[in-house]
Amino acid sequence: MEAVFIYIAKSSSLMLVFYCAYYFLLRKETFFNSNRWFLLSGLIVSAVLPLLTYTKVIWTDTVSYVDANIPTTIISSPQNESAEFNWNYIILGLYGLGLLIFIIKLAIDFYSLNSIIRGKKIKQQADFKFIDINENIAPFSYFEYIVYNSSLYTPSELESIIEHEKVHSDQNHTLDVLISRIFSIIFWFNPIVWLYKKAITQNLEFIADSEASKKLSDKKAYQYTLLKITTHESCVAITNHFYQSLIKKRIVMLNKNQSKKRNSWKYYTVIPALTAFVLLFQIEVVAKERQQKVETAVSNEIKSMNVFTITKKTTDSELQDLKKNLKSNYNIDLEVSDIKRNSENYLTAIKVDVVNGKQKSQSIQSGDQAIKDFGIAVIVNKDGTIKAGIKTFEEKTAVSKKATANNNASKTSKTATSNNLTTNTESNVNTNSITSTKTDSNTNTNTSTIVIIDNDNKTNTKVITTTDENTSIAVSNGVKINAKKTGFPLVIVDGKEMPADFDIESLGVNNVQSMKVHKGVEAISLFGDKGANGVVEIKTRK
Repeated sequence: MEAVFIYIAKSSSLMLVFYCAYYFLLRKETFFNSNRWFLLSGLIVSAVLPLLTYTKVIWTDTVSYVDANIPTTIISSPQNESAEFNWNYIILGLYGLGLLIFIIKLAIDFYSLNSIIRGKKIKQQADFKFIDINENIAPFSYFEYIVYNSSLYTPSELESIIEHEKVHSDQNHTLDVLISRIFSIIFWFNPIVWLYKKAITQNLEFIADSEASKKLSDKKAYQYTLLKITTHESCVAITNHFYQSLIKKRIVMLNKNQSKKRNSWKYYTVIPALTAFVLLFQIEVVAKERQQKVETAVSNEIKSMNVFTITKKTTDSELQDLKKNLKSNYNIDLEVSDIKRNSENYLTAIKVDVVNGKQKSQSIQSGDQAIKDFGIAVIVNKDGTIKAGIKTFEEKTAVSKKATANNNASKTSKTATSNNLTTNTESNVNTNSITSTKTDSNTNTNTSTIVIIDNDNKTNTKVITTTDENTSIAVSNGVKINAKKTGFPLVIVDGKEMPADFDIESLGVNNVQSMKVHKGVEAISLFGDKGANGVVEIKTRK
């Protein structure tokens, strides 16, 4: 609803700009035909320009492994929007009521026009259709129809009237009248549109008066005819009728000297205003993170890993772009649903399903607050195989970790808990999936967890590895046959891999220049499977 109000404000502002330019600069000029196109273009620009936006993308190069907690429970808590909801519908109802009234009025006018023309004798002359009626109404034209009551005028007066209406009909002035009428119906609440409609109608009369007087020998007789027609106050709406108010202005414009061509500069005065409007309101600046790509340094299997981050500020169009990117570059299907946003347009709920062949990963967040950042992780191995899943950024408060790996095989379900990994599986199920853990936390840890499930069809064995618990379990026909701790983290000193029994304390505190700990996806992407239990990277003072 807010977008509708913004559009109306922008459109009304543009309409005001064109009307002011006409009223203060062009109204008294004799550039009648140019004024016609200026006024029409003002209506079109005011309707279309607010809908056109230019998106300026600012790319940021940020690779972050900061952890953040993602809630695991689905909470449906409706936001308190009662006040806004009520006002929106009240305003919409009032607008709809006004719109209905003016549409009914337009339908009545068309019916009245049709009742006057229907059944009358039509005299065809060139492109014009003349209808002589008995009703005491002002002469008018409607497209190719020219309607008049010949009994009310002398032959010279009738000649002036017909020449006037021929100009309206020949130049299709009825279209201008209908366009201005439609705008006045759609924007009925805006006083500017009614002034604008009056300006269009008046300028059309200036055009017809100017062109008709050129074809008549007696210009004064034409002006007397204008004065006589003012006594016929009954007019037909949605037509170009000979009678118009402000006859004095029409006579003044008839006798006015032609405007100098150099005054045409006045038409360009709207250009700075339109430029300022576009620069201030129609350029949307969007910040996007470049594709996060981490090349492997040591691994003999992983070639690269890409992480596509989704934040609370991610727009619907960015989600669509990500969906297309994953499909075209990796043949990965991304489905996004259950999207909800708050008043600040931040994501408060989202469901993401990542499907890569038989792999399937899912992330669900819902609540009153903005979502926590997470990412779509895509690991490309050197042999060309691709693994994909959800990358979580967990906060530094977690004891209980819950890992879930979902796949498309209906017979398989897997659940990973804090200190215990239970697997329920049947043979010949071919899955390879990566799924992020969702955590409920209470203590100080700083982890990013990933679960990898691989199936060995030769031995009918499924191996499940979870990096947070350093656990590897082999399962055959649903029976756990092996469970072991995979050992200590990998230690790298000055770029060299240390043996498993290496004692870090042997280096001596004074000899250590820096120490960095890699965990989870970061460790796997940099050091391959060797980094599954974490990596301690040390640089000595030597």
